[in-house]
Amino acid sequence: MEPIKLLHTADIHIGMENYGRVDPATGINARVMDFLRRLSDIGDYAVEQGVDVFVFAGDAYKTRDPNPTYQREFARRIKRIADAGIPVVMLVGNHDLPAVAKRATSIDIFGTLDVPNVIVGNREELTQIVCRCGQPLQVATAPYPLRSALVSREDQQGKSLTELDTLLQNTMIENLQALATQARQRPDVPAILVGHFSVNEASHGSEQNIMIGRDAALPRSVLADPTWRYVALGHIHKHQSLNGEFQPPVLYSGSIERIDFGEEHEPKGFVVAEIGDGPTTWEFVRGYKRQARSFVTVKADVRDVADPTAAVVAAIKSRGDLSETVVRVVVKLRQEQEALLVEREITRALEAAYFVAALQKDVERTERQRLGAVSVEALTPAELLARYLQVKEVPEERAKLLQQHGEALIGAVDGATALP
Repeated sequence: MEPIKLLHTADIHIGMENYGRVDPATGINARVMDFLRRLSDIGDYAVEQGVDVFVFAGDAYKTRDPNPTYQREFARRIKRIADAGIPVVMLVGNHDLPAVAKRATSIDIFGTLDVPNVIVGNREELTQIVCRCGQPLQVATAPYPLRSALVSREDQQGKSLTELDTLLQNTMIENLQALATQARQRPDVPAILVGHFSVNEASHGSEQNIMIGRDAALPRSVLADPTWRYVALGHIHKHQSLNGEFQPPVLYSGSIERIDFGEEHEPKGFVVAEIGDGPTTWEFVRGYKRQARSFVTVKADVRDVADPTAAVVAAIKSRGDLSETVVRVVVKLRQEQEALLVEREITRALEAAYFVAALQKDVERTERQRLGAVSVEALTPAELLARYLQVKEVPEERAKLLQQHGEALIGAVDGATALP
């Protein structure tokens, strides 16, 4: 067969405005421009490096109803790839789903306008396309599972959330197995699976903080079906390979940009795979032309320092050039040192930073305050819960259990509007 060079990306989230201001040159939030520039770079790679098929595994925008400017900028970049003769497979993610059933998703317009070389995966189905190199390819699409679409109202009656999760999971497994059976009917044409959902064995990250909808995870074994030559996943922001050195590669490409400090140390990029007569090979490309925006936490423990301000300033300077970096400063100090900490001087030391997210003071007090004097704005709900349990000195095992249940409740509340 003719080798197929496949580019896999996901979780673009156009509209993430955290840690950014309006860019006067474009009128668009500067952080949104970070995401758009990264998408432009990925498109440049696809065109300049001769990619045969471009796979986008879901979550084009941050919200279900993106504004027209964000839609225009996203469409402009997708069209450039398609105009180069590269088929673009676009999957519907949880952020692309409408809040009301039967309404259009945020990417359905591409299918409605029948944009050449753009295939919208808004339901579970198997489609055959022709890659830029002329090689046919079977593409199975598994968009984010909409509970109301996969589980009948009769089946939902009287069921607990746990029972409904199990029912949804089993339905998803059956549907994926049916797609694999269908793909095996054409053994002469290679097949890939593109999905947007969680996998039990995957390592989660900050995507849980912006989750829309209640998650249902699948076992990795369901995806490691030899029918597929490559499994392209979206939804989890951390790039990871779930099938080791075995075939087929089962990969989360990860998000293209960092959304918060929970992703500070995660590499950002996209995956390029080659499907040929032998085993599928792949590589993770960390950046093409430009790297993702850096996030840096400057930590300074000044409890034993006579001049805490000077120590914090020195810690900031030790991190080098911060002009392209989103920075937060975490200072650990004693209660009696608070008056000695001159925030004006710390702010001056951070003037060159791209964006200062927070100056967080972790104060040791004789009598603990409710949250340990931590800036609430700098913490996620899960981090606030962890801080509260720590301040209350809850035993470790009980705190771990409460944290797990708390995060599940937070996720359920955040995604409540998406529940049927």
